[in-house]
Amino acid sequence: MSVIVVEFTTLDGVVEDPDGSAGTAFGGWAFRHGPEAVAGDKFRLGSLLDTGVLLFGRTTWELFAKLWPGRSGEFPDRLNAAAKLVASRTLQDVSAWRNSVLLRGELAETIAREERDVVVIGSVGIAQELARHGLVDEYRLLVFPSVAGAGRRLFGDAADFTLVSAVQVGPAILGTYRTR
Repeated sequence: MSVIVVEFTTLDGVVEDPDGSAGTAFGGWAFRHGPEAVAGDKFRLGSLLDTGVLLFGRTTWELFAKLWPGRSGEFPDRLNAAAKLVASRTLQDVSAWRNSVLLRGELAETIAREERDVVVIGSVGIAQELARHGLVDEYRLLVFPSVAGAGRRLFGDAADFTLVSAVQVGPAILGTYRTR
């Protein structure tokens, strides 16, 4: 089992509000560069969508549950069919997006016992919590040529990673980094 965190990020490390849906003054930075970098399987998840489980926090899940169920095509069909875990202390019903299940128990303990590969999409707090417990194996960061100047960042502490690959995806760079 591996835990893979996928995030949009700016050159200055901001991961907050890439689509502008949060209404921040700096939001929408990823979508200003056109659809090429944000459409389809931009994080190269491939078979992980079929064999793994996607992990969302409440806010990201609610946003995705509004957008994705009504979409169709090769990637949306696979994303909609994927198994999904939702970490939330307030949600009671996750039936709005098929194959979604509320995560029961403590986050780190539950993920440590998971047998499938886990893909954390967005959900910065979830990613940070799993990293604090040493559970993140890989980061796939889609870095956009923008500087937000403010906003939440994925990393707050010093860390070193091993670069696995770097590929241009439209105007962005998909960097894949391993933690161990």
